[in-house]
Amino acid sequence: MYEKAGEKYFIVDGHVHIWDGRESNLKNIHGKQFIDCFYDYHKNLSPESAVWDYDTYTYYGGERFMKDLFQDGYVDHAIAQTTVLRDFYNNGFARVEETWDLAQKNPDRLTMNLAYDPRDEQAGLDRFKKAAQKYRPKGVKLYTAEWHGDSRGYKLDDKWSRTYLETCLELGIKNIHVHKGPTIRPLDRDAFDVADIDIVATDYLDLNFIVEHCGLPRLEDFCWIATQESNVYGGLAVAIPFMHTRPRYFAQIIGELLYWIGEDKILFGSDYALWTPKWLIETFVDFQFPEDMSEYAPITTDQKKKILGLNAAALYDLDVPAELRLPTNAGQAQAQPAVGAKEGAGLS
Repeated sequence: MYEKAGEKYFIVDGHVHIWDGRESNLKNIHGKQFIDCFYDYHKNLSPESAVWDYDTYTYYGGERFMKDLFQDGYVDHAIAQTTVLRDFYNNGFARVEETWDLAQKNPDRLTMNLAYDPRDEQAGLDRFKKAAQKYRPKGVKLYTAEWHGDSRGYKLDDKWSRTYLETCLELGIKNIHVHKGPTIRPLDRDAFDVADIDIVATDYLDLNFIVEHCGLPRLEDFCWIATQESNVYGGLAVAIPFMHTRPRYFAQIIGELLYWIGEDKILFGSDYALWTPKWLIETFVDFQFPEDMSEYAPITTDQKKKILGLNAAALYDLDVPAELRLPTNAGQAQAQPAVGAKEGAGLS
C-alpha cells in the first residue's frame, strides 16, 4: 500500500515478470537482441538511481523480485505475465516454475498468468489445457509478434486463435493480456498492430482484453477501438515511465486515455523488471498536467486510485479492504459512456 497526504492507495501491478536472459539461456543472437532491447528501455527511461547493471538485469531471481515489488515497491498484489519466446531462449524467457512457486507461497500477493501460441494448433491446445489444470490461471499473456518457425506473427482472429480464446472461456480464464506496443528487437512492428483487438473484442464479450502498452505507438487507433469496445482495457506498462524522461508526452498519453476510454479502463503496470514500481507509483501520485495543457481535465485522486489498483483488482476478483474501495465498471462489458466523460458528447 502507498500512502501520501492522508490518501491510501491499493496497488495492483498488472504487469510483472521473472525472466532469464542470461547467456546460458540464449538459443541464438535474437535472444541477445531481445534482452538488450529491454535493457535499453530500462536505461533510457529510468531515473539514474533506479538503473541496474546488465548482469543483474538479465536474471535477478525471486528474492529480489519479492523485495522490489512488495517490500520496497508498495505493491499489494501483482500479476505475473508469462513470455515464452521459445525460438530465442533454450528454456523459455519466463521462469515459470520459479514464479509459480512464489505464487503458491504468496497467494494473497501474487497471481501468475500463462501463455500459449495458437500456431501450435491441437497439440498446443492439449498442453495448454493440462497447464491450466495445474496452474489455475485467471489470465493469459499473448505476443502476437512472437516468432514460430517461419512465422513472424499471427492475428487474434485467426482460426486457431479463436479456438484458444473459446477454450479460455470454457476454462474460466477471462483476462487476455496482449502485447500491442512498441516493437522489441528483432520482432516486427506490424505484427503488434491493434486492429485484430477490435474483431475479437466484439466476438468475445465475456473476455477482457487488456491491451498492454495501450497500443503505443498506435495510441489513436487503440483509443478509437477501446472507446467502442466495452471489454477492452489499456495497460500503462511502457507508457508510464515517460513521466520521467518525457512528462509532456506522458501527459498526452494519459490525457487521451482518460478522455476516450475513461478512468475505469486504465491499468497500472510497472513491466518489472523493465522498471521498478516504487518510483513509478510515487511519480504518478504526484503527477498533474502542465498548466498549458488545459484541454485535459486535472487528474483526480480517485482516478489515480482506480488506475493504480482498483480496476485490476476488479478484473481479478481481488479482495480490497473496505476503506480503500471505490465503484468501478472494470470487468463489466457494457455500453460505454460518451467520450470525454461528458454526458451527451458521444459519437453519432
